[in-house]
Amino acid sequence: MSAPRRNIRLSNLEEALRTGGVVLCATDTVYGLAVMPGFADSSNEVYRLKGRSTGRPLPVMVADPDDLRGLGVAVNEPARRLLDSGLMPGPLTLALGFDDERPRPSWLAGRVEVAVRLPAASPVRDLVSGCGPLLVTSANYTDRPTPSRVDEILAMLDGEPAAVLDSGPCHEVPSTLVNCNLESPVVERVGAVPRETIEELLSGL
Repeated sequence: MSAPRRNIRLSNLEEALRTGGVVLCATDTVYGLAVMPGFADSSNEVYRLKGRSTGRPLPVMVADPDDLRGLGVAVNEPARRLLDSGLMPGPLTLALGFDDERPRPSWLAGRVEVAVRLPAASPVRDLVSGCGPLLVTSANYTDRPTPSRVDEILAMLDGEPAAVLDSGPCHEVPSTLVNCNLESPVVERVGAVPRETIEELLSGL
């Protein structure tokens, strides 16, 4: 296997994504592995790199709240509050259900819910803006913390991505995950946004 391309331009990452490759790049939290949806082999490669079960669907990143309509998700009141809170775009992930009256992309068929991020920082925000929605997950081996440095990540993964953008040391704290696809929203993972902040924003529901 050839070594992944490193120290490359954003256009090289887009090229790798559009041809079905997995790319490693920084997000506004930890480093992430990204692929374009619709490439089944690419998604499977992400699972292989992470040593992860295919039964755990990959999160989706979009560039703008308006892009959620194209995913067919249901934006309920808790989700709307969080979207309007000033925390998004940013280090917050929302698990959303689907609106049966809206079409969803074929690559989301069969899902009951989807975890959605709106990244605030480049390069991943630029990638999502240029390529459309991306499947992006933390660049770690399953059940291990995500290292802050690319070399440590590559040593951990079970193989190599097609392209790597090394942005230097990155954060080690993931996004906070809030499941809004429940009768009452639940913070399922505390990360960059404190639990108390989420609870205050959702108080009174």
